[in-house]
Amino acid sequence: MASSAQSGGSSGGPAVPTVQRGIVKMPWAFPAREFLRKKLIGKEVCFTIENKTPQGREYGMIYLGKDTNGENIAESLVAEGLATRREGMRANNPEQNRLAECEEQAKASKKGMWSEGNGSHTIRDLKYTIENPRHFVDSHHQKPVNAIIEHVRDGSVVRALLLPDYYLVTVMLSGIKCPTFRREADGSETPEPFAAEAKFFTESRLLQRDVQIILESCHNQNILGTILHPNGNITELLLKEGFARCVDWSIAVYTRGAEKLRAAERFAKERRLRIWRDYVAPTANLDQKDKQFVAKVMQVLNADAIVVKLNSGDYKTIHLSSIRPPRLEGENTQDKNKKLRPLYDIPYMFEAREFLRKKLIGKKVNVTVDYIRPASPATDTVPAFSERTCATVTIGGINIAEALVSKGLATVIRYRQDDDQRSSHYDELLAAEARAIKNGKGLHSKKEVPIHRVADISGDTQKAKQFLPFLQRAGRSEAVVEYVFSGSRLKLYLPKETCLITFLLAGIECPRGARNLPGLVQEGEPFSEEATLFTKELVLQREVEVEVESMDKAGNFIGWLHIDGANLSVLLVEHALSKVHFTAERSAYYKSLLSAEEAAKQKKEKVWAHYEEQPVEELMPVLEEKERSASYKPVFVTEITDDLHFYVQDVETGTQLEKLMENMRNDIASHPPVEGSYAPRRGEFCIAKFVDGEWYRARVEKVESPAKVHVFYIDYGNREILPSTRLGTLPPAFSTRVLPAQATEYAFAFIQVPQDEDARTDAVDSVVRDIQNTQCLLNVEHLSAGCPHVTLQFADSKGDVGLGLVKEGLVMVEVRKEKQFQKVITEYLNAQESAKSARLNLWRYGDFRADDADEFGYSR
Repeated sequence: MASSAQSGGSSGGPAVPTVQRGIVKMPWAFPAREFLRKKLIGKEVCFTIENKTPQGREYGMIYLGKDTNGENIAESLVAEGLATRREGMRANNPEQNRLAECEEQAKASKKGMWSEGNGSHTIRDLKYTIENPRHFVDSHHQKPVNAIIEHVRDGSVVRALLLPDYYLVTVMLSGIKCPTFRREADGSETPEPFAAEAKFFTESRLLQRDVQIILESCHNQNILGTILHPNGNITELLLKEGFARCVDWSIAVYTRGAEKLRAAERFAKERRLRIWRDYVAPTANLDQKDKQFVAKVMQVLNADAIVVKLNSGDYKTIHLSSIRPPRLEGENTQDKNKKLRPLYDIPYMFEAREFLRKKLIGKKVNVTVDYIRPASPATDTVPAFSERTCATVTIGGINIAEALVSKGLATVIRYRQDDDQRSSHYDELLAAEARAIKNGKGLHSKKEVPIHRVADISGDTQKAKQFLPFLQRAGRSEAVVEYVFSGSRLKLYLPKETCLITFLLAGIECPRGARNLPGLVQEGEPFSEEATLFTKELVLQREVEVEVESMDKAGNFIGWLHIDGANLSVLLVEHALSKVHFTAERSAYYKSLLSAEEAAKQKKEKVWAHYEEQPVEELMPVLEEKERSASYKPVFVTEITDDLHFYVQDVETGTQLEKLMENMRNDIASHPPVEGSYAPRRGEFCIAKFVDGEWYRARVEKVESPAKVHVFYIDYGNREILPSTRLGTLPPAFSTRVLPAQATEYAFAFIQVPQDEDARTDAVDSVVRDIQNTQCLLNVEHLSAGCPHVTLQFADSKGDVGLGLVKEGLVMVEVRKEKQFQKVITEYLNAQESAKSARLNLWRYGDFRADDADEFGYSR
């Protein structure tokens, strides 16, 4: 019986010296094994079964090739003196006769074991341990070492015999890991999916083959290395066929470059081969144009986030993949009484932001989206995060994240091995971090951290007055635009003075933007958003020059801002986003402003869209005195504050509010919020359960702790401190977009509220008794920084509520000089004189304002 096979078997006939575990005990055993290995491994053979034992062992002959005409391996062994005929096998047949002849020839030629001497030189002393593995690896200088693969444990771990010193070592393939065989409690092994296939893949190509191994590192007594075979690199082949995955902990030592391993793994992932059969790419749901694009950087939000402008004109926030910006370490590093300013208080945050700002602002960059990190809810220690687009951003071939990490201005995030949401250049980031640590750069430096003492004098009138003369004398000062509030209002950082200021553009009248007043959203003027966007795109986070001319009452500086030689005030007027203000007449830029305004008027765009040029002869200098407007509307007073402000609802929209409340409560009843699931954030709209057990719309004003959340009821004007368990998410169907907040804050016109606490309480109590939860008539008299000032009338008698307070001596009159108010002011003053004569309330001790007004907290 003859059969053909692709692997060698035991030959029947000759007796071969055996190789025992440990030292090769018998002379010529190792040469005999090597003779067979080199002759048979990987070759096609044919074998015949000559004899079977009761124990099931089979003896026979092996021939090289497809039939018995090939070389008889048993005869070759005997002829080389590497085997003898078995004792007792003296049968008189052609095969045995041929073996006898071969043996005689070997003896005559003194080959192998028949040579002179005892053959001790053929015994190989195998070494199973290495005293200093690190030194052993380094001594080879990553030069290929000849070896024989003796055993394959799994696809990526083998036992190899290193030549010529016969070290028997375990070699783990650098940078990859194949599925393994898990050992159970009973000693059996359970293969992970594709573990057996991966093992066979390696076994069939490397077992007992002559290879070269590049020793790259060590892990205890195990060697990390790359096995090279004339037919290819098994590491990359395993990855490409989907039998292995890259591992971060050893990929850096792979001498042929981690990018080759990542590319091979990517090849298998894209084709979903074997272990990647269920693989879904992090950006699988994105269109190609959304995966890779060119965009212009408009703002640096943080040390790892930027805002870019797409070709479509849309803005998009991009987070740099796999890096973490500087952060505070420990709990006691920040004074709890001091508000944290991350940019200046977190070590190296300012340096990181500045690096990105100088490199990127206004430049076009290449963006490759690596993954989309889904939104995550808030926990006790981590705030909620919205969905984030994480990408690799390059400019001029430089990976910005890698540059940031190499300077020690960011760290690299470590992932679970199976977490595929990471940078496409993750290995370069790890290498950059290793360099930064080695060189002690930035966050890894042993030096003291840099401290940025930046004074914020925005709105601080006293400090602003001290700075004003210095800034006026300085002429043009360098500045960085930190924030743009509106087209003409900015926040600047002055590097030389290390301070932050609020800066108003001089000489122009820019459309006023929308403002959130307490309980009132004031709509912006037309083109205010366009003006803000224009200023943002032109100067945000850019280096500019400013000339300070003056300051206003609130401590804001007023002057001119120059960007690349251009005056921003002139540019806004030129683009029809501002008008020239009369205060510009005294400036050196008046002619430029007028010229720009005339050109904009002719185009009739934006703020000049409805401009009609009047003939000169028709312009008549008519001086008209403005008259007081008295247009009273019905309102419902819902809340009186301690400073005598009050909140009202518009009677005309009352039915809308009632309907919204009814629908909202029905919706909440059918889908009640899970208690404790809502994490309140300052400024956020929500629903709150009042003491009456009903739900109302509210806004979070302050979060002291989960048990103390300050809320403002936006439709009624009252405030309350609640635990977060009595709060919930405001359903979108009942948001302020559907129906704006109904409670509007107002103050009484023409009166001064007493500063003395008892006197003020008397006035508030009187108003609460008279008008709270009643319908009144309201007329807006004039606007103020806080809220509109109004007169209020009783709905039935039409009596003036404020005038009644004056008559009772509960408040004083605020004298205003506007001509349209003189008639009503006179009426108020006459009422005040009557109260004074009758010595009512405030006037019970006479006119206290004469000598000690300041002591009582009053002023004329």
